[in-house]
Amino acid sequence: QVRFVESGGGFVQPGGSLRLSCVASGFTFSNYPMTWYRQAPGEERVFVARVTSSDSTNYANSVKGRFTISRDNARNTVYLQMNSLKPEDTAVYFCRSNIYGNIYWGQGTQVTVSS
Repeated sequence: QVRFVESGGGFVQPGGSLRLSCVASGFTFSNYPMTWYRQAPGEERVFVARVTSSDSTNYANSVKGRFTISRDNARNTVYLQMNSLKPEDTAVYFCRSNIYGNIYWGQGTQVTVSS
């Protein structure tokens, strides 16, 4: 059974940092790309960052230069290091992957950036 569990969210002031984690289980983690999305209140869920099985990465323009996605295949974990956080980064952050032709999501972790 494919499962993702996110953690690391919280409340932070503008300019601060957080590191999100997503622990995966139920499939061969190292073989699949992993993606972070986020959803702000009243808005659609949008792409944030992606890391492939070969560690290639790409980012939404809104986070480029501030966020870093990485993976640890030994721990079945994907990370999102978020620096220079802004109030507009406030959202629920989800990890996602397409496994065996199906899309799987975690339950999300809340990030709030406010002074």
